[in-house]
Amino acid sequence: MEKEKPDNVVFSDENGYNASLLPYASNVGAPVIKVDDVVAWKSRGIHNVNKEFENKFNELKTQYQNLMQEYEWNELVYNAKFSFEPVIGEIYHLYIGDDGIHFLSLIAPNEWNKEHVGTFKLNSDKKWVLLQPKDFFTPNF
Repeated sequence: MEKEKPDNVVFSDENGYNASLLPYASNVGAPVIKVDDVVAWKSRGIHNVNKEFENKFNELKTQYQNLMQEYEWNELVYNAKFSFEPVIGEIYHLYIGDDGIHFLSLIAPNEWNKEHVGTFKLNSDKKWVLLQPKDFFTPNF
């Protein structure tokens, strides 16, 4: 088998000598065409993005848990028994009465012998903000 043209000459039967029209270098002295290793770049990117999604998910999960805890405390205080209109900005104490019913009072826990649940402050949004919880008590709903 005999070649008509040497290996370093770009020639095709359809287009003839078309080295200047090719989108890549065809000269023996041309730089080597290397395919970049994008797999490593992609896996680093995927890892970083997944880490960010995981962090954002954990942050939202924590915010949700805090919101649910605030809701449960507010539900507990609003369902407690009290015979006065609470004043915004004042501090109130939640107790469990002898009959097992929660009640709200202005009397501090060190001033009498009742089972203290938590200390709350009513903010301007009419939301009860927990100031001092009793360590062993968590509301069950």
